[in-house]
Formats: sequence, structure tokens, C-alpha cells
Amino acid sequence: MGIELGVIGLVAVIIGIIILFAIFFTFVPVTLWISAVAAGVKISIFTLIGMRLRRVIPSRIVNPLIKASKAGLSVQINQLESHYLAGGNVDRVVNALIAAHRANIELPFERAAAIDLAGRDVLEAVQMSVNPKVIETPFIAGVAMDGIEVKAKARITVRANIDRLVGGAGEDTIVARVGEGIVSTLGSSSSHKKVLENPDLISQTVLGKGLDSGTAFEILSIDIADVDIGKNIGAELQTEQADADKKIAQAKAEERRAMAVASEQEMKAKVVEMRSKVVEAEAEVPLAMSEALRSGNIGVMDYVNYKNVQADTGMRDSIAKTGTDKANSSDDR
Repeated sequence: MGIELGVIGLVAVIIGIIILFAIFFTFVPVTLWISAVAAGVKISIFTLIGMRLRRVIPSRIVNPLIKASKAGLSVQINQLESHYLAGGNVDRVVNALIAAHRANIELPFERAAAIDLAGRDVLEAVQMSVNPKVIETPFIAGVAMDGIEVKAKARITVRANIDRLVGGAGEDTIVARVGEGIVSTLGSSSSHKKVLENPDLISQTVLGKGLDSGTAFEILSIDIADVDIGKNIGAELQTEQADADKKIAQAKAEERRAMAVASEQEMKAKVVEMRSKVVEAEAEVPLAMSEALRSGNIGVMDYVNYKNVQADTGMRDSIAKTGTDKANSSDDR
């Protein structure tokens, strides 16, 4: 019984030792420290333990430090750790420093860290400084002075300006400025034929305006890749203007016609009004005659003579109408 308890106790001690070693090697990166020492990087085991306490992953610091040391860079571990704690990408910054060192580009660690924290890819910037990048614009349309639309596509060769990466504008600004320069150059051309004959005039004019000012790039060249002819904007504008003038003239003519129709209706109404007044005046004649007879102003014979005169007048009118009708019928024959 005592032997079994001793064996159990020995097994428990062994298991406890294994657990302690596992915890120790998990918390203390001994293998990482051995790798650093083997690479010639002086770092104490207590520094690695301090990283664990500061919630810093030691491999994110030690591996870039070994890489920088092998590349011949003088980088302090405190710099790498502070950049990591600030939320930066330590490995990318070290790679950028190595690339800049190989290309003889002056790039201090502080500037590289600032570029990385600003959200830009510092390694890509260094690579672009060595190998310029070509940005191709879409077709940009402009109208020459003769009214012909010209479409041009440009290729912009840029190189990263490391000194202006922090706070400098990006590729979209370059494309927008070049597009604006192309539009203004096309608009100032007297004829679209000149643009087709000498497309390099566009690139020379745009390149001379210093469009890379305030950006994170340096424009090396602007090349016109393609030039196409678009619509005859001038003719279309003139056609639209003519259509608009036509509609205005039609509207004014319709207004005058409506006014004429209204005036005609008004005159007809006046004629009807005057006729009614004539009828009203003629209706008063018999009344006046009867009043004159009653008052003795005229006699019976005067009234008879008046009626005879009316009858004679009516007869003459009938004879005149009959003669006019016969003449018209003979002319028709």
C-alpha cells in the first residue's frame, strides 16, 4: 500500500514538473531568445518576459529585429516595440528600411514609422521610388474651339516622393488634375485637327503646369496613349438653339393668332350689338308716327304719301335686284 502511494506521488510530481515547464516555455520564449542570440542580436530573456507582460507578441519584434540586424541597419528594440504598440506593422516598416538601404534611399526609421501609421504602404512607396508606376486615365473628353469633341487617354508615369507621403494627395488627385489639364488644353485648341496632328502638345502643356504639387508623387512623364474624335458638339448646340428659337416663334405666332381670333369675336359682338340698336330704333318709328298723328303734327295724307314713298323704294329695290341677278346669270353662261 505504501509503495503504491509513493508511485502515485512520484507520477504527480513528474506531471507537475511537466506542467510547470510547459507554462514556463509558453510564457518565456526561450526558442526565440536562442534564435536571436544565434543571429548575433543582443537581447535578454527578461526583455522578452517584459514584452509578454506588456501584451506584445515577441516574435513580431524579434524577427524583424534579426532581419534588420542582418541587413546592417541600426534599429533599436524600443523603436520597434513602440511602433507595434502604436498599431503599426513592424515587419513592413523593416522591409521598407531594408529596401531603401539597398537602393541608397535615405529613409529614417521615424519617417518610415510615420508613413506606416498614416495608413500608407511604406514598402510599396519605396518600391515605387525605385520602379516608377504608370497610371492610365480613362478617356477624357474636351471640346475644341471649332465645336468638335476630342477624347484623349493618357498614361502618367509617377514616382513616389517619400518626403511628401505624409499629408500628400494620392493617385486620384493626380488623375483629376491631369484630366483637368487635358480638358483645358483641348478647349484652348483652335481646331481639333491640330490636336490630332500634334497630340504631344497636350502632354507638354499639362506637364508644364506642375500638377504634382502637394501630392505624394513626382510626375516623370505624361504620354497621350490614344486620341479619338467624338460628337460635333457645336453643331448639336446650334441645332438645339434653332429648335428652341422655332418653338419660341411658334408660341408667339400662336399668341398673335389667339389675339386675332379674340379681336374678331369682339368685333362680331359689336356688330350684333349695333344691329340690335338699329332694330330698336326702327321699332320706335311706328310709335313716333302714331304719336305724331295723335298730336296733329302730320296729317293722314302725309302718312299716305310716306307709305307710297316706302312702296316705291321697295319696288325700285326689287327691280335692281332682278337686274343684278340676270346679269350674274348671263356672266356665268
